[in-house]
Amino acid sequence: MKADGLSRTYGDHRVLTDVSLTVSTGQRLGLIGENGVGKSTLLRLLAGMEAADAGSITRPLRTGILWQEVRFAPSQTLDDLLESALSEVRAIERELEAAANALADGDEGRYERALEAAELAGIWTIDSRRDELLDGLGVGGIPLTRRLSEVSGGQRSRFALAALLLEGPDALLLDEPTNHLDDDACAFLERQLKNWSGPVVFASHDRAFLDAVATNLLDLDPARDTRVTFGGNYSDYLVAKAEERARWERRFAQEQDELKALKYAVDVTARSIAFSGRPRDNDKFAKHFKGGALDKQISRRIRNASGRLDELDRTQVRKPPAVLSFTGIPSGSHALGDAEGVLLHVADARIGDRLDVASFRVEPQSRILITGCNGAGKSTLLGALAGSVALDAGFVSRRKGLRVGMLEQDVRFGDPNASPRRLFRDSVGEKRAESTPLVSLGLIAPRDIDRPVGALSIGQQRRLALALILAKPPHVFLLDEPTNHLSLSLATELEDALGAYPGAVVVASHDRWLRSNWDGERVEMTDGRVVARDTPGEG
Repeated sequence: MKADGLSRTYGDHRVLTDVSLTVSTGQRLGLIGENGVGKSTLLRLLAGMEAADAGSITRPLRTGILWQEVRFAPSQTLDDLLESALSEVRAIERELEAAANALADGDEGRYERALEAAELAGIWTIDSRRDELLDGLGVGGIPLTRRLSEVSGGQRSRFALAALLLEGPDALLLDEPTNHLDDDACAFLERQLKNWSGPVVFASHDRAFLDAVATNLLDLDPARDTRVTFGGNYSDYLVAKAEERARWERRFAQEQDELKALKYAVDVTARSIAFSGRPRDNDKFAKHFKGGALDKQISRRIRNASGRLDELDRTQVRKPPAVLSFTGIPSGSHALGDAEGVLLHVADARIGDRLDVASFRVEPQSRILITGCNGAGKSTLLGALAGSVALDAGFVSRRKGLRVGMLEQDVRFGDPNASPRRLFRDSVGEKRAESTPLVSLGLIAPRDIDRPVGALSIGQQRRLALALILAKPPHVFLLDEPTNHLSLSLATELEDALGAYPGAVVVASHDRWLRSNWDGERVEMTDGRVVARDTPGEG
């Protein structure tokens, strides 16, 4: 599969500009970048579902694509979805049967051709292959007679993925394939793709999946002058990005040193250079000659320095953006007297059938990760800790003066017409907003500072919510699925920064990358109950 110079515009909005890629047999290219950079658009172009404004594409004849939304009517059954993927195989089955019946007429050639096609298509194992895929993706127990409207969105997505793999196209295009998959299903899909013989192109925010599957990564970051392909998986990408950042910082520092030296040469040194010799009174010719030569030398030096200064002013690299960090938060702002003891304590807490927790404590330097499947009670427990969810029974005790902040999964702002600048000012006050501007936190771009918050993407709204919390850092920082809707780079920066947060941190997450790299306490929940608690160094 090959694309050369692809560009795509919707109205006056340019989504892709001059994108090129080559994916050979056995390669698996991961597309990365923030929401809106054009990953889904690029997949549609590669599939031939949309036409590019410019550029060319060469693709295998049988190229299959997985959409984020299932493209079948709600009234159709799960069996309809799967049988659509098997249409070619079923046609081969029918031809083999017809060819077998034609043997009586002596048409052996037709039967031999049909038998060869049947063996190539694996018609005798296709039903077991279907069952293997459904079991591996965690939907094997669902009756195929059910309508699509009768199963959940996550189950529909799993059936659509099974259908695509069952179809066996020569090339695979996948848009966020791990959405709605649990750990076992993700691991199963990883094995399937590693064994896939044809080219694979996929867009994903799942860093663990990128690390396990990708052989190459294409970064669609619009801030780059050109699209960059990184060889290797996500771990290799992080190493390459760190090296790239180090080079950027070195070049910026070197250019700033050179600019300072050039400005000094032009503004100070050149003016202070003068002919210091004291010729004899009768040596006026020598004085004139030497003075003229020196004037020319000084003039040439000034011109050279000025020319280089002008050039460097135009071409200097911009300052690398600050990496998200909590090290600048003064520790004194988190002092609550005694550094020991409990900040928050949930005891005998019950909320309907959503939560039943006998005891849950948060101490000043706690680092707690809460895990569990959907509906396990993770978000409900965080809500109880934050005080945003009322208990039916039990109590939550809080240290006097305690400030609790929570980054919720679904961010909602009361006034969709309010700008980030106004919300930030209202939150921290005029004086703080002037001394520490919102854009200085590196979470909201200057171009978005005065846009209506309702016009921002989900990811941008989460960035703003995070900025508002960090502007008044809490003693207890609660985060519900913090990496959802964040770019890969920001999600990684956030996770790294949490280790240095000068207060307690409690995180609820499904993110496999976050979970695999967590080195604090772990709490597992099921059916609203804490079923396991693991503290590092214990056991």
